[in-house]
Amino acid sequence: MAAPSLQHPGFLLANLKVDSPNKTLAQRCQDLTKIIEDYHAKELHAIFSWLVESVFGSLDGILGGWNLRLLHSRCSDFALVVDFLKPSGSMMKLVYKLQAEEYKYEVPVNYLPAPVKTSIQEGVLPDCPLFHNRPHFPMSGMLTLNMALNPFEFFMFYFASCLITPKSLPVGQHGGSTDSAYFVLVDMYLKYFLPTEGSVPPSPFSDNRGSVSAPTPRSSNISLAGYGLHSPSLLKHHIFHQPSVNADPAAQEIWRSETLLQMFVEVWLHHYSLEMYQKLQSPQVKLALLQYRLSMSSMPCQPHIPPGSGTLHTYQEPFSPSEEHVLAVRLLVKHLHAFSSSLKPQQASVSPTHSHTHASPLEEFKRVVLQRFVQQKLFLFLQHCFGHWPLDASFRAVLETWLSFIQPWRYADDKTAHMQVDGGSGRSDPERWESFVQENLLVYTKLFQVFLNRAVRMDLVNAKNALMLFRVAKVFSQPHLADMIHKAEQLFLEPELVPHHRQQRGYLTPGQGGSFLSSRQRTATDAVFRVKSHVYALEGQDCQYKQMFGSELRAVVVKLIQVVAQARQTAKRISDRSSQAAASKSFLSWLTAPSSDSNNGLCGVESDDSTECLRKTHEFLDRALENLCTIFKLNQGQLTQLMANVTSSQDDGESKQLPDCVVGERGLVLTDLGRIQIINGLRRFDIQYQGDPELQPIRSYENALLVRFLYRMSSLLNDQFESHLTQLCSRTDFAGRLGRHYLTGPDPDMVLARSPASPQFRDWKRRPRVSLRPLASYRTILLLVLSYAAGAVLSFGPVSSTLLILAAVFLHGVAAMLCADKWKTH
Repeated sequence: MAAPSLQHPGFLLANLKVDSPNKTLAQRCQDLTKIIEDYHAKELHAIFSWLVESVFGSLDGILGGWNLRLLHSRCSDFALVVDFLKPSGSMMKLVYKLQAEEYKYEVPVNYLPAPVKTSIQEGVLPDCPLFHNRPHFPMSGMLTLNMALNPFEFFMFYFASCLITPKSLPVGQHGGSTDSAYFVLVDMYLKYFLPTEGSVPPSPFSDNRGSVSAPTPRSSNISLAGYGLHSPSLLKHHIFHQPSVNADPAAQEIWRSETLLQMFVEVWLHHYSLEMYQKLQSPQVKLALLQYRLSMSSMPCQPHIPPGSGTLHTYQEPFSPSEEHVLAVRLLVKHLHAFSSSLKPQQASVSPTHSHTHASPLEEFKRVVLQRFVQQKLFLFLQHCFGHWPLDASFRAVLETWLSFIQPWRYADDKTAHMQVDGGSGRSDPERWESFVQENLLVYTKLFQVFLNRAVRMDLVNAKNALMLFRVAKVFSQPHLADMIHKAEQLFLEPELVPHHRQQRGYLTPGQGGSFLSSRQRTATDAVFRVKSHVYALEGQDCQYKQMFGSELRAVVVKLIQVVAQARQTAKRISDRSSQAAASKSFLSWLTAPSSDSNNGLCGVESDDSTECLRKTHEFLDRALENLCTIFKLNQGQLTQLMANVTSSQDDGESKQLPDCVVGERGLVLTDLGRIQIINGLRRFDIQYQGDPELQPIRSYENALLVRFLYRMSSLLNDQFESHLTQLCSRTDFAGRLGRHYLTGPDPDMVLARSPASPQFRDWKRRPRVSLRPLASYRTILLLVLSYAAGAVLSFGPVSSTLLILAAVFLHGVAAMLCADKWKTH
């Protein structure tokens, strides 16, 4: 290879493309580290786009890259890859080298989140400053719209997109593990660029031009006045307008923290209604909301806004986040809470006029990070997941993400900042958490209501689902939390009375470009204004708010308590059956065929659930009931009455009844009540095999080789004597009746009467045929062996014993036929 100073950039890229596929990840990291150290920015610029794509994969998912989501800590290449990509690693050194030269790299707009892409294509300015004044047409003259990003933005965009880009994973491998290299790197980036202690470390790398600085300010040729925005970047005053080169280093490096967070939020969370995103960003809607905020004190009633404006009830884009995606969002939420809670107490009370003098840019960023960047998009993301996620145990990831966001006190460093969840009497900072609840009221109340609707449809006999219900009830039953939510709801319902001094100052929410950098006196009027602004910004001014402690939701809670009581009864019945079955089990039980009751006895409990799981189900449901009573202030008498009503309606005979259903054109159709009865194991259909009896699955009490051999013998006999068998069974005399008893199955109408299957007549059910499959049963084999043994003891030969067995079978058939005829006459 030629010397670095004489190497043509194209040669370096060509050599890497040829050599990389033949090397392991460890060898690639070592070679790339040496190249980054030896070559200049001009040569490295030629390989940067290819290198980023080869590491994280292509945006269309065709190239998988290094598969960081599948690279776990037990892999041999794990340590070297993480060391290469960590914030102080060689890859980031390459990013800083190129950042110093102000190179730009293009990303097609088509790969941006759908709401952002649509807004840019239609000329609507997105609310995220990251995408302001970036689009331009490529020089080739094609109509594809691209975004010009600096090296750091380009790297972080590919890194964030790696999580959500659909890729074909190798057979037998699945993503979602939190010990993968991708999750480790996400955690490293968050801790490095959003530190809870100290400041963002300055770039440890430099070139002949000095340390890496922030990007140049973006031009403002697009007017932002109509969009309610003051400046393209929240911290532009600190980042881009330094009075001298010796200014605070944290102010120079804070742009990386803001860029990292915006990339994660936009790529991971910005996936809701395209149409509503455009409405929220349109000047008309923002102007209407602004007029409401500025004229509340002077108008006797609310200003009229056209129905539907500013609401979020239209279609949502076809976006289905994976469990791995949700786990990454939870990691982001938890770190942002810790980052925001690390705000210094003296900075939390800085006055508005001195905020820029005494507070560092990082401290200001901590104060506004949740409200300005995360609040709205996270609510819509969670709302989408709550409404579209399957009713199974994988919903736990979404649930824990939601619970992590609504409990910021769990991540506060100082113990005095924690809400008194243990019921202590120490003085904490209730106003701090009250304001958080007020600014996120819908995240508490609306998502709680959606969860209740999910809970009444879940299989609560399953311990995993019961645990989710217990987790939610436990969180909302924490001391003071229900009171704070109730107080916030009362503030929202209060009349919109604003003192005269508010007419002289415009107050905008973070979504409208306002600032939370000042600390104003908390008054009741401010709280009312804060709650209403939050709800109207997300739901629209014409929304119909449902109170969490209103009568409508209380009825849903009562229904849920009844479902919980039914699930407890079902779990107890299953546990009793399991105990009885274990007690009555004998060494000859393997000889008998299992009944349909024993096959379906668990009724919704997973096959791997055991007595321990049922015990946990009881414990989770009991504690969930206690917490629900605490939240909604239900006394013990009301709970006892509800439980008694459910218990009295359940007896042993009820489980034998059919679920609630109606007769439709194609048979029985379940009602909503019938579905709940089946989910909770209260009732069930007597499910029976409806296919060809000769082709049903081989049972545990049958010999597989004999079943297959006897099936071939039966098929040969039926094909050879089909006409004779049909003629015999069509006779009306004694021989015909006896032939129908042995050669035809049961009446299909009698079977289908107890089944939800379509009542279509199947010819093969009554078609005469010889069936030798019963001879493959271990029980039949044992009886034949015992019969021949008894014949040998009584001095009967094999022929004589065979004739006696056939005679016994014949007499049994005659007796069964006579009894059947007598039963029909009655």
